[in-house]
Amino acid sequence: MCGIIGYAGARPLVPILLEGLKRMEYRGYDSAGICVVHPRGLHVVREVGMVSVLEKKDGVAAFDGRIGIGHTRWATHGAPSERNAHPHIDCSGTIAVVHNGIIENADALREHLRKEGHTIRSDTDTEVIAHIIESFYKGDLPAAVREATQILEGAFGLAVVQNDFDGIVVARRGSPLIIGIGKGEHLLASDLTAIVPHTDRVVYLGDEELAIIRANSLEIRAHDGARVSPQVEQVKLSVESIQKGSYKHFMLKEIHEQPLAIENTIRGRVLTDSVKLSIVIPNNLKRIVIVACGTSWHAGLIGKYLIERIAGVQVEVDYASEFRYRDPLVGPGDLVLAISQSGETADTLAAIREAKRKGATTAALVNVVGSTISREVDSGMYLHAGPEIGVASTKAFTCQVTALTILACWIKQQRGEPAPPALLAALRDLPAAVREALKTMEAVSVMAKEFTDTPNFLFLGRGSNFPVALEGALKLKEISYIHAEGYPAAEMKHGPIALIDKSMPAWFVAPHDQSFEKVVSNMEEVRARGGRVLAISTHADPRLTKLAEVVIHVPEVIDELLPIVTVIPLQFFAYFVADAKGLPVDRPRNLAKSVTVE
Repeated sequence: MCGIIGYAGARPLVPILLEGLKRMEYRGYDSAGICVVHPRGLHVVREVGMVSVLEKKDGVAAFDGRIGIGHTRWATHGAPSERNAHPHIDCSGTIAVVHNGIIENADALREHLRKEGHTIRSDTDTEVIAHIIESFYKGDLPAAVREATQILEGAFGLAVVQNDFDGIVVARRGSPLIIGIGKGEHLLASDLTAIVPHTDRVVYLGDEELAIIRANSLEIRAHDGARVSPQVEQVKLSVESIQKGSYKHFMLKEIHEQPLAIENTIRGRVLTDSVKLSIVIPNNLKRIVIVACGTSWHAGLIGKYLIERIAGVQVEVDYASEFRYRDPLVGPGDLVLAISQSGETADTLAAIREAKRKGATTAALVNVVGSTISREVDSGMYLHAGPEIGVASTKAFTCQVTALTILACWIKQQRGEPAPPALLAALRDLPAAVREALKTMEAVSVMAKEFTDTPNFLFLGRGSNFPVALEGALKLKEISYIHAEGYPAAEMKHGPIALIDKSMPAWFVAPHDQSFEKVVSNMEEVRARGGRVLAISTHADPRLTKLAEVVIHVPEVIDELLPIVTVIPLQFFAYFVADAKGLPVDRPRNLAKSVTVE
């Protein structure tokens, strides 16, 4: 959450800072601000709302300097307001800080600082950091930042400037920070998207490391002060991949990118008669525990069906946010699998660390190369879905399910059995099936407009399509702000059926699989109570035509892969309802793409 940008070099930096913040707005957009180091002191400007509002503020374009930092905020401590926006400064006005994360001992530190005579102007935990650095500052900014970080509890990614210092001091614990290396310039950001327009050479700052960034130099030190040799990596991310192109929104673009994204997930892994992976699993594998949040958790639920059905291994699926707080019973013989699009999800990272502490083998499915989770697990698998800018995940979800299918086949092979040939063939044909499913867009866009004023929705499915119902409900909630619930279709009778009336539509995920007849019976129950039925299925059936006012048809695929095609109309539905309501599809209220705080 929150986006941090920094620049040290010879170019005019305000356009670089503002453009970088715009590229990271999906991390938070409650407020924005920049600080430019000028010979006459620090120039700080902040504004509530999106970066475009900040950009229009009088005087911003005229800021002159060669060192600066910026921030786009997802509010944690303190409501969105100008005084709570970053950067925050110390009492003297000579030190400025931007921060991503949460300082857990901020209240105690704030009280201590007030007793010491500091004036705290905001409600944030971040301003406390500026004053703590001030209290340690004796002419050496890196030393003051290092001392300050030693008393901070919680997670942080920090960028600090001072009016007499010729660079930026950066420190990290938990929250991601990436340093870009250019010609006579260095950048820093929370996300590659802000860096790739300027360079393809980056350094991923490690946990508990501190960096000193100047125009012509980069120095990294460990928590004990020892020098660390920067590990420079070349990234393969094009500027075009982080632009909308001809699409109205990133979400719509990313829905349409799913065939290519799935091809990239499959490429080199699904062979004619086997799958090829480098995932490490215990020799005495007893069970798999999947930890994830949000959409990734829904993918994990589908993964449970896939791995148990294909590989015959017991699977549990946990909310990562709850995992480590119940003293989980994991250890040697268990594979704890993290699923995270960003690879930075704080709860999922904490779950992995807890699993490692207890002796379990760890692995991860992540999309962002070089992310923290990918570096901390024993082995992993990159999705290669490409950048996902829209806050509501779409292509990452279908790539996660694809990757879980491949993983299930791999585990089966590791246990001495061949991967199912029909499933391997279906995986190779999957991108074509998804392209066919995308043809539902027009039909969904027409019917979606009828439901913009609908206050509530049910989404129902069975088997591996029950998590698809959960995902459909989540997408509608996230971007259209319509209350929606996903349920196993049979569970409707155990409570939710009391809600059914003509104002409560129900989406049924009803492909012609082994549960089809049961789902049809559940439709009958809704219709008998005056409810409206909408359905997704794989081929025409007169019973569906009779029961449902709308039937959206997706291509027939093997049962294991059905969730990948059945979810696509629900992605479209959420998108077109939100767009018809005139809502900010890519930046829904209160949400951020990368959840790096607990």
